[in-house]
Amino acid sequence: MTRPASPTVTPRLFSVQGALSQRATITGITDLVTELMADGRLSTHLQPLGWLRDGEVMGHEALLRGPQGHLLAAPDALFAAAASEGVSFELEVQAVKIALMAWHEQGQPGHLFVNLSAGALTALVAHPVAHGIWSLIRSHRLPTQQLVVEITEHERVADLPRLREAVEVLKRLDVQLALDDFGDGRSSLRLWAELKPDFVKIDKYFTRDIATHPDKVQTITALRRIAETFGTQMVAEGIESTEELRVLRDLGVELGQGYLLGRPQADAVDRLLPAAIEVIQSRQIAVLPNRPRQARHGFTLEALSQPIEPLPADATNSQAARRFLADEQLRAVALVKDERAVGLLNRQGFFNQYSRPYFKELYDHQPCLPFANSEPMTLEADVGLEQLTDVLTSEDQRYLSEGFVVTRGGRYHGVGTGERLVRAVTELRIEAARHANPLTFLPGNIPLTLHIGRLLQMNSPFVACYADLNHFKPFNDHYGYWRGDEMICLLARTLVTHSDPLRDFVGHVGGDDFVVLFQSEDWLQRVEALVAAFNREAVNLFDDVARQRGGIDAEDREGVMRFFPMTTLSAGVVPVGAGAFAQPEMVASAAAAAKHKAKQKAAGLHVEPWVSVAPTAPELVA
Repeated sequence: MTRPASPTVTPRLFSVQGALSQRATITGITDLVTELMADGRLSTHLQPLGWLRDGEVMGHEALLRGPQGHLLAAPDALFAAAASEGVSFELEVQAVKIALMAWHEQGQPGHLFVNLSAGALTALVAHPVAHGIWSLIRSHRLPTQQLVVEITEHERVADLPRLREAVEVLKRLDVQLALDDFGDGRSSLRLWAELKPDFVKIDKYFTRDIATHPDKVQTITALRRIAETFGTQMVAEGIESTEELRVLRDLGVELGQGYLLGRPQADAVDRLLPAAIEVIQSRQIAVLPNRPRQARHGFTLEALSQPIEPLPADATNSQAARRFLADEQLRAVALVKDERAVGLLNRQGFFNQYSRPYFKELYDHQPCLPFANSEPMTLEADVGLEQLTDVLTSEDQRYLSEGFVVTRGGRYHGVGTGERLVRAVTELRIEAARHANPLTFLPGNIPLTLHIGRLLQMNSPFVACYADLNHFKPFNDHYGYWRGDEMICLLARTLVTHSDPLRDFVGHVGGDDFVVLFQSEDWLQRVEALVAAFNREAVNLFDDVARQRGGIDAEDREGVMRFFPMTTLSAGVVPVGAGAFAQPEMVASAAAAAKHKAKQKAAGLHVEPWVSVAPTAPELVA
């Protein structure tokens, strides 16, 4: 994750600019960034990128820093000040030069990712000699094939043909290309297809807490397929926890970056941090999250509409600024005349103009409509979510950053954001293909088979537990399906309660059959506890007479009325060592056989000896 080339103007930016203005009043110095560049007081920090398949360091991203303790020490303040001084391009060029020198001085350790906005890249390529970067590369004989230009601010590309030309120049020089922060609600798949970058860095939103968000898992999976189609390597940014890293590794993401792998520092590193290495080299796999709720039928755009009070069409820039500053979460506001939206004012685009020198003095009391999108995307509130898939793939992608207007009968109804739209469409697709049991919402046969396949592929030792109810049919016949469903849901809750959600996979095969795939070290204690807990709780689903008798009278499978004991749980357990089975179906068959043995035992639990053709992992041995 890098700094924006043209930062979003927020109240924080106003405070930075206020501080700059105050200092200028006291000292008479207004060109702080120019001064820092001239004095050589800027530096670069290097943050490693690592291969998630083996933990090796692939390269580093160069991140510009101001002097420690200085007003402009932080990169966002530094680039905000550069924008105010009108030296953003010069600062970007200086940042690349500083990064190249640091890379050269440290022996060119792997690839070097340097950041350039799309506008700066096209300007730089148009006049390559004038700015000194290419002469620096030649004089120090820097290997261009290890250099990666990371394009920031790509959602603002105004001249795509010129950008394509600039990218072609990079390719002729063997310089590689990366797109930064892809998927943050502003990026375009079209740009990915047009530029064919070597790397795409996925925004940290999709990394954060991915271990508990099935929609993010599905999004990463979809983006990985696109990456394979375009021949692009994916980089997951913002990895901060072991759970996030494990999921991303198991999803096949090639490269990662984040504090768990390595923090930005002055010197390059040759190894990722130990916590990351431990996860990458571990044979334990992630339990991918499942969505425990039903799909939403009849969902419309109405649910995504935010009833934001609009501004009148003749509102001034001063009024718009006050409205945005009063609500930090407000992304866009509509301008309305006679109940019809005549424009949509985007926060970021507006403040990019409002922060310019002398803008307030010249335009503060002028209408803000000229700075709004006078032809915003407009959608009726009753549009179905399925139809919105076409919107996501349309050529006009401005709505992803600017938002869109929601109308009802042509009249203004509210505002929607591209982020919420992308998320909603993603959720709908996930729910349509959940492959989950409709009663318990636990994963069904397909996810279960896939998870076993992943375990076998990783040669990861695990324990397969097949759980089945004893005397369930008589109970179901005697009390009816509703009470039978309660019994099955009780079993599901019991299995989930006694499983580790980050290590153990609970699947519902069908009816009263469940399978748990344990990676927990204390799997035997968990199985014993869940059998005892279910047998204890299941008694409460019988009536008083049945509890006193210890069972019920019901017909057997031949239609003969006889006495059946209370419903209890049987669990057949097969510990699976590395290399024990070649196919998931073989594991399922072995677990089913163990379950049959368990049902024949009064104790209701049968544990097979370890099945292995390779050394058994000691941490899983009971």
